[in-house]
Amino acid sequence: MTAKTALVTGGARGLGAATAERLRADGLKVTTLDLQGADVCADVTDVQALRHVAEEIGPVDVLVNSAGIVGPNKALLETVPEEWHQVFEVNVLGTVNTITTFAPGMCERGWGRVVNFASMAGKDGNPHLSVYSASKAAVIALTKSLGKELATSGVLVNAITPAVIATPMNDSTAPDVLAHITGLIPMKRIGRPKEVAELVAFLASDKVSFSTGAVYDISGGRATY
Repeated sequence: MTAKTALVTGGARGLGAATAERLRADGLKVTTLDLQGADVCADVTDVQALRHVAEEIGPVDVLVNSAGIVGPNKALLETVPEEWHQVFEVNVLGTVNTITTFAPGMCERGWGRVVNFASMAGKDGNPHLSVYSASKAAVIALTKSLGKELATSGVLVNAITPAVIATPMNDSTAPDVLAHITGLIPMKRIGRPKEVAELVAFLASDKVSFSTGAVYDISGGRATY
């Protein structure tokens, strides 16, 4: 059988890189996409660039949307529209762009897996991270919507909501904010990228057959709903 193919956005580092490594271990042919340092370099906010990537790499069976930015660490009342536009452009529209580029082929072939990276912030809302929290709530909602739309297509669409994970992304998070959200985890530690990658690998596999439009927490016990 031909090995399944996967595209992992934000795949140059952090959770994306860990996911790519884990999927390769399962025998998938993985292409990472990032602004730099990946197999292909492109911006998820650039639809035309994504179309060129699709022509270059061919059919994609598994799409993992890991690309994202944190945005401003400040009170909502101090944020400005430009900050909202920037974060939503990457975290939300970037996810939409990759889905509209690669999911139609999955539907035509009758099999596919889309895994969107959301966040516990999208469920709980983190103080001083209102822009990021709102963007990840949007990712959760679009996952639920698309899961219903594609429910009979053979393409499953699910989201994961990690709590704090040890990744370079958190290097830009203010220490007090990081301490607060880490303190919400009952297991009293932050997560590891490999732990998240295991969940993604499960959702990208044939082992999942009756779950779509769902949200999977990986939070060390933080999740309450």
